[in-house]
Amino acid sequence: MSENFWKDKYPAGIPAEIDADQYPNIQAVLKQSCQRFADKPAFSNLGKTLTYAELYELSGNFAAYLQQHTDLQPGDRIAVQMPNILQYPIVVFGAIRAGLIVVNTNPLYTAREMEHQFNDSGAKALVCLANMAHLAEEVLPKTGVKHVIITEVADLLTLPKRLLINAVVKYVKKMVPPYHLPQAVTFNTAMAKGRGKIVREANPAAGDIAVLQYTGGTTGVAKGAMLTHRNLMANMLQCRALMGSSLHEASEIIVAPLPLYHIYAFTFHCMAMMLIGNHNLLVTNPRDLPGMIKDLAKYKFTGFVGLNTLFVALCNNEEFRKLDFSALKLTLSGGMALQMATAERWKEVTGCSICEGFGIPVPSTLCKVIDDNGVEQPLGERGELCVKGPQVMKGYWQRQDATDEILDADGWLKTGDIAVIQADGYLRIVDRKKDMILVSGFNVYPNELEDVLATLPGVLQCAAIGIPDERSGEAIKLFVVAKPGASLSKEQVMEHMRANVTGYKMPKAIEFRETLPTTNVGKILRRELRDEELKKIASK
Repeated sequence: MSENFWKDKYPAGIPAEIDADQYPNIQAVLKQSCQRFADKPAFSNLGKTLTYAELYELSGNFAAYLQQHTDLQPGDRIAVQMPNILQYPIVVFGAIRAGLIVVNTNPLYTAREMEHQFNDSGAKALVCLANMAHLAEEVLPKTGVKHVIITEVADLLTLPKRLLINAVVKYVKKMVPPYHLPQAVTFNTAMAKGRGKIVREANPAAGDIAVLQYTGGTTGVAKGAMLTHRNLMANMLQCRALMGSSLHEASEIIVAPLPLYHIYAFTFHCMAMMLIGNHNLLVTNPRDLPGMIKDLAKYKFTGFVGLNTLFVALCNNEEFRKLDFSALKLTLSGGMALQMATAERWKEVTGCSICEGFGIPVPSTLCKVIDDNGVEQPLGERGELCVKGPQVMKGYWQRQDATDEILDADGWLKTGDIAVIQADGYLRIVDRKKDMILVSGFNVYPNELEDVLATLPGVLQCAAIGIPDERSGEAIKLFVVAKPGASLSKEQVMEHMRANVTGYKMPKAIEFRETLPTTNVGKILRRELRDEELKKIASK
């Protein structure tokens, strides 16, 4: 599906090159965009919209506060722990303008995860939502964080709406546990102190680190990927090159339900859409489908960025299906594999095809697949995907050993994806290397099994994992979540699989569940399911 999408847009082929050195740093891009698109909307949330001019002014206020009311110096790390609210882009761009390195931090982190990330990154400052300030109180004495800025969800709204929403969140919904951080400054106080003050605009080199983006930790201890200004600017320019004929400057309305602290949404909404001056609709809590749909009904949105589980949930919602999709022309999927059944259902409901980000070659990027011995494979053969380009990270923060495992001296990054490079130059991502199941010497890819199972009527979610098996080494186990009201049996699942996959890909075990473990962005955690199975075996 992604092939047809891009071939329609670029019959002569996708643009081959970008100039990754077009801008000296992110500040230069931000300043240019905020001048060019000054009166255009940049971000909207909770009924309030920031124009690009307001974004520049407010991020400047925050930068000035950091420079004149803290001892933070260029190169220091600042942890940013917020959901999708207007304060997020203000803080991120303000920190970058002050020369700081942004450490994107998941608001759903436990105290243990926060402590690890703050210490690993050496963060000296934290900006967090009041909802998780109680965890900060517990963690900060064990870290080097000196400066704390706390915001409430509606801090940028005008009175009395600000007081009302913040009070409801705190006292009615009881989403803000008590905390005691006497050293903390409120976000609005910080903004007031920086208002009207001169910003000493930082001028980092293109190769300097702009963001530490921590891995989710689903494959071990979370590590900080060092993303330089040049890395992020290259990604901006690559997105613009790809979207050039689909998204116009300063005229698109893009729904942003995925968290900005996740690299997928961060790159697209905060970087690429900032470059071309488009309008991002921030969804603070995408799990609140009624609230999200109510907000979407107010806009004739032209783009939607999501992932498989969110698309499934929305298509199964009657109110979502009633929305006006007449302006929707671009839907992007990423973060996890898009299932064919989901793509077809979305097209049926919205009239818009989904473009899957995986498998799309981007400008100025080389790709190859290698076998387990590092030997490059010919076209059409499966292997681990390796990429090389200006967007590839600098490495892992203070982890040279981990960097050397996946990034060689020539700049080739091992992605951990099993892929096929097709004759037409497109990539087909088969699965994650570590998720592959080995049945009697045969490679079985969970994505294929899940794709097949998702076409069975009544299946809402599914996952496939490998479990230890004396006879075949590993056997396949399927986990199934049925749609509400659907009646599914193991026999039906087995019959469906038998009709669609060869013998060694057949499941040995099937388990029905009400829910499956997922990350905060809805990606199913196969590793957690595998760990559960191993614990069961160990306890026998």
